[in-house]
Amino acid sequence: MIFNLTEEQLAVQEAAREFAQKELLPGVIERDREMKYPRDQVRMMAELGFLGMMVDPAYGGGGMDSLSYVLAMEEISKVDASCSVIMSVNNSLVCWGLETYGTEEQKQQYLTKLAPGEWVGAFCLSEPEAGSDATSQRTTAVDMGDHYVLNGTKNWITNGGTSQVHLVIAQTHPEKGHRGINAFIVETSWPGVTIGAKEDKLGIRASDTHTIMYTDVKVPKANRIGEDGFGFKFAMKVLSGGRIGIAAQALGIGAGAYELALAYAQEREAFGKPISQHQAIAFKLADMATEVEAARLLVYRSAWLKDQGKDYDMASSMAKVFASEMAMKTATEAVQVHGGYGYVKEYHVERLMRDAKITQIYEGTSEIQRLVISRSILSGTPYVGVI
Repeated sequence: MIFNLTEEQLAVQEAAREFAQKELLPGVIERDREMKYPRDQVRMMAELGFLGMMVDPAYGGGGMDSLSYVLAMEEISKVDASCSVIMSVNNSLVCWGLETYGTEEQKQQYLTKLAPGEWVGAFCLSEPEAGSDATSQRTTAVDMGDHYVLNGTKNWITNGGTSQVHLVIAQTHPEKGHRGINAFIVETSWPGVTIGAKEDKLGIRASDTHTIMYTDVKVPKANRIGEDGFGFKFAMKVLSGGRIGIAAQALGIGAGAYELALAYAQEREAFGKPISQHQAIAFKLADMATEVEAARLLVYRSAWLKDQGKDYDMASSMAKVFASEMAMKTATEAVQVHGGYGYVKEYHVERLMRDAKITQIYEGTSEIQRLVISRSILSGTPYVGVI
């Protein structure tokens, strides 16, 4: 097995780490408290090429591999998960979906703006009654010949209020069930697109999460992605890759919490010595380090499989469910290691604990990941090793 990172990958990792520490860490507590969208930080991420990392340079992207993307996500998530989810949605869901399944016209019109971060995109699947059951789409797109008329409501939309483009999943042929679903590119400036109030969330509070309403929105036929009825398959393939990004986010949150706990335990003294020298704390640190590393290997493996063109559906689900549950456990233990200081905002770990929770929910809950994994293993899907 080869675990060495290339010079290019190490450079990406270092650039992301330096950006997170110098540009994201100052002000992160204030942005969390005030639910302040990190507009300047997103602009800097665009300038560094972090918003279209895997897109072909011909469309303004970085042309990097999935592992480089994961490395950057991990470092940024250690400090500010609100910024990393903005980055994840634009990279994994919007840019990747358009580059993989969009027409050349769609790529020239939209991807060339999204990849360099001139525009930011949103992925609109979830509805008030269609979360884990993505087949139950109430949003409709009626075929009017040369265009569709879009009506419906989407909720929990990351980048919902600041994006210029939405990828919207809607039902066109209800009698066909999930085979009648389509995906559309919708510009937020079009008449009939209404942005609801920003959600007041437990964690990732600086990220931009809104309900979106579509009322008689005219969508050109040219803005449908793929053939008629391709929308559900499009959503599932995009989410499978997106889970790698969220797994990397969870990994970063957990790793960040562990690193803070380790540093604090080596400085804080009790009973005449650093608390890291007490077995109760030392064993916590040992378990945290082990689980972070196990999650890291699962996340890196899923990214490698994607880069190799291999089936990564089960691998991405494994990575997401393990990394997200590791993040929640590790962040909680980090608060415990800090004691009373862990309960105040100054020491960051309470924010990481709040941020960790969403990784068990969005882009497929832990229960959905176990459903994907169990169906894969029971259907006889072969396990693909690292190399």
